[in-house]
Amino acid sequence: MAERRYLINFDVSRVGHVFTDVLVVGGGVAGLRAAIEAARSGQVIVTTKDDLAESTTAYAQGGVAAVLDAADSIDHHVTDTLAVGNGLCDPGVVERLAREGPDRVREMIDWGARFDMHDGRVALGLEGAHSAPRIVHAQGDATGREIVSTLARRAAATESIRAFEQCFVIDLITLDNRCVGALTFHPKYGHQAIWARQTILACGGCGTLYRETTNPPSATGDGPALALRAGAVLRDMEFIQFHPTTLYVAGATRALISEAVRGEGAYLVDRLGARFMQEYYPDAELAPRDVVSRAMVDFIKRSHATTVFLDVRHFPPGRFAARFPTIAALCAQFDLDPEKDLIPVRPAAHYTIGGVRTDERGRTNVAGLLACGECASSGAHGANRLASNSLLEGLVLGRIVGAYAGEATQEIHRTSQPPAMKHHFAPSPRTTLDLGDIRNSLRSLCWRNLGIERSAPRLEETIEITDFWSRYVMDKVFDERFGWETQNMLTVARCIALSALTRKESRGVHYRSDYPTADPERFLGHVELVRGGDGLTTRLSPLERHDR
Repeated sequence: MAERRYLINFDVSRVGHVFTDVLVVGGGVAGLRAAIEAARSGQVIVTTKDDLAESTTAYAQGGVAAVLDAADSIDHHVTDTLAVGNGLCDPGVVERLAREGPDRVREMIDWGARFDMHDGRVALGLEGAHSAPRIVHAQGDATGREIVSTLARRAAATESIRAFEQCFVIDLITLDNRCVGALTFHPKYGHQAIWARQTILACGGCGTLYRETTNPPSATGDGPALALRAGAVLRDMEFIQFHPTTLYVAGATRALISEAVRGEGAYLVDRLGARFMQEYYPDAELAPRDVVSRAMVDFIKRSHATTVFLDVRHFPPGRFAARFPTIAALCAQFDLDPEKDLIPVRPAAHYTIGGVRTDERGRTNVAGLLACGECASSGAHGANRLASNSLLEGLVLGRIVGAYAGEATQEIHRTSQPPAMKHHFAPSPRTTLDLGDIRNSLRSLCWRNLGIERSAPRLEETIEITDFWSRYVMDKVFDERFGWETQNMLTVARCIALSALTRKESRGVHYRSDYPTADPERFLGHVELVRGGDGLTTRLSPLERHDR
């Protein structure tokens, strides 16, 4: 199926115009850190489709992985990350994350972040697949919100940064194979073109594609979809990480229960309180997330249950509520007392590992377009992400990408006159299907077929069904966010299915029941997606390595 270049019809002479040096799409940890750094060199606009405080970062309970203890080492952090990444990490990028992480944490403290302390030092927790305690938390289980609040305050105090909240980016504008800004829509101001010398995508993941997710509703995969339409290459889209433990109460929104709970000693048990993870992995509850998630799904299936349970009843009285106040309050909403009751949990989509292909400075194959954070494929995570490395990536690579964007603007002529551009697409005469029903059905389809266990028949079914829906949705011209988001979701779902179908092996978070083992001779590389005149094509590219 041929892919549309732009989702709307437009004439540049008939929309409003805003000019800036750097445009940052997204207001989470990566976007704000990039904006703060880029602002050292010029004017910056940050767009967020919701309020600035409501990015996916704010929902991150876990922490920031950083080597702050003399008993730990940078090499150990690198080794842990590479091991979990199953051969697909870029060692140079991983080294940079681990080496710069401590400085970024200290910088956040200097900027006012309040991390948990113990005996006058930053308290360090242990999480799955880490060889040493190195997880920095805030208020026990509110690390993401503390970080994004600190960055938002810093950005607000920076005169050269403007935040455009409730501003939806419909498409990136390209001219002569260069990104020159974005088409946006604001409920109050209507359509505007934001012209920028450098554009940074930092707009999060695609967890909302899945019926079960820890992500907020805004995580609709906008970044990869925007980039793909603009000509950027996507990479590793088959790698979607599922968090093992989300509170499961029928009829309620799924809520994350941090990895740190198991790091503190919680058990995974059946309804009778019997542990089962030892049957699957020597590290039991502290195994990597993909191992724990698959084990839970297998155990639920074998025991004909709906959930398994977290057991913290052996914790000393008061310890759970003191260590995890947000989770304790969440449990209380459903009359669960963790000191007495088992907590029902099951896996949910949590983190998008793949995304827009970038190099070590965040550059894509489209001039003027950069990406960082969850919407990018930077090489930091490989086939599976080590717990608490995502906030770390946002802080470290956000700074690096922002610095490059600021420097690169100096090489490009600043203009105050928009180019003469227009785009017209004749909408399809087909009947429009109910978008709400399509979105709900798509989320169920992705959970069933693009979830923790995959196979060729399921993946082919997903492609067939999304192609059918796309005939009634992608050829329409919508005038509101829900329609554009649904178009982005259909695009990204198809990307995940095509990538997963191409990778005929199991590696990291990508598990195929018809190819249950790794095949390094054929698939030790990256699956890339390229948009052409005839639609999407996949290709397997060799590993890229940057010097450590």
